[in-house]
Amino acid sequence: QVQLVESGGGLVQAGDSLRLSCAASRCPFSNYDMSWFRQAPGKEREFVSTITWSGGSTAYADSVKGRFIISRDNAKDTVWLQMNSLKPEDTAVYYCAATLACQETPITTMTSYVYWGQGTQIAVSS
Repeated sequence: QVQLVESGGGLVQAGDSLRLSCAASRCPFSNYDMSWFRQAPGKEREFVSTITWSGGSTAYADSVKGRFIISRDNAKDTVWLQMNSLKPEDTAVYYCAATLACQETPITTMTSYVYWGQGTQIAVSS
């Protein structure tokens, strides 16, 4: 059973930066594509960013493209989400998710992800 633990959330002001971390355990981390999703109050959970098992391919939601950067270190079993120029609309609970990799193509659909972290809260004030 893959375990994912997110950290790095908090309360920031618009324009600030934050870096989220997701540490994986009980799995060969390099076998998994990793993604970040978020869920704002009263809204559906949505895709934010993904990175393939090798780190060779990434994808971003249009709403965060150019502001967020996803990265991973397979030796450290960790994936990060660097969030820059934060906006109030980025306020949400951010979830790390994992799925077994089968090809070098970013997977952005939520239903493809089997393993989820508990989430970390980001609040951006204007």
